[in-house]
Amino acid sequence: MRSFRNWLRRLAVLVAGLAVLLTLSSFGYNALTGSPVAAPTGLKYVKTGSFLTRYKTWGTAGSPVVLVHGFIESADTWDPVAELLATNHRVYAYDELGFGYTQRISQIDLAAETKQLLDFLAEMGLTRPLLVGHSAGAAVIAEAALQDPTAVGGLVFLDGDALSLGAGPPAAVTTLMINPFRTTFLRLGIRSDYLIRAVYSSQCGPRCAPLDEAGIQQWRRPLQVPGALEGLWSLSRHGGLGLPMSEVAKVSLLPVPKGVIFGAADVVFGTSAAAQTATRIGAPAPIIIAGARHLTLISHAQVVAAAISAVAAKIRAS
Repeated sequence: MRSFRNWLRRLAVLVAGLAVLLTLSSFGYNALTGSPVAAPTGLKYVKTGSFLTRYKTWGTAGSPVVLVHGFIESADTWDPVAELLATNHRVYAYDELGFGYTQRISQIDLAAETKQLLDFLAEMGLTRPLLVGHSAGAAVIAEAALQDPTAVGGLVFLDGDALSLGAGPPAAVTTLMINPFRTTFLRLGIRSDYLIRAVYSSQCGPRCAPLDEAGIQQWRRPLQVPGALEGLWSLSRHGGLGLPMSEVAKVSLLPVPKGVIFGAADVVFGTSAAAQTATRIGAPAPIIIAGARHLTLISHAQVVAAAISAVAAKIRAS
């Protein structure tokens, strides 16, 4: 019995020593990697409420189209589609709260994201634009349309159903992922070229060329600006952005043109999600892009741009 107690005592000392070593190592790593990265120069910003929103524009004539990105994306993610749309439309994209180079604030949820969008439309003087939401961005445009139907000319859900995931990390993970370990974990992931390339490849599919160094930095840099990690953790622990099914169904009552576009091989949604989403929001049969995964706005930009333009034409005809 005495030898067993001695063994337990040694084990406890070993575990305590490892915990101290890991904690000190985590603090040390965070100190060495703690210098924030500045946003690029020459970006455009507009005041939305109490903070500055970074945005991009394309085109000088035609009806307005506003592009709202998804989780861990930015306005830059829309470049391939926006450049095609700019031939016949005035195109706008902005960095949602918590992402890109928009000024960080402490409170980030669907209500704040929706207010940002409506404030952006008002500040840019846009009258009933077509709103296009990719992935989690679908929830933002749906809620904006429900809150202020007069501000919206049409809706397109791209690779998104606007539903709340009801997800997020398990309680055990959120309990254990305290600082300094949470910061270390997130920074290790962000600094890994391999991880960024792997996630991008899985979401974009074989039509997308592997990311070069500039491509990696496009995805990494916004996650290294001041406040980025805190915002990322705040959003991810609550399962992202979304609405209850009953609220999404109310979109069907809005008398505006609607569209739904999904990749046939989307790794985020099941094969029936596109048809169910179209039925739920009162849209015509969805456009299913063969072979496309979740980042259709990159892998199949021409198909996506043509489908968006078709919905915009319905707005002009109405």
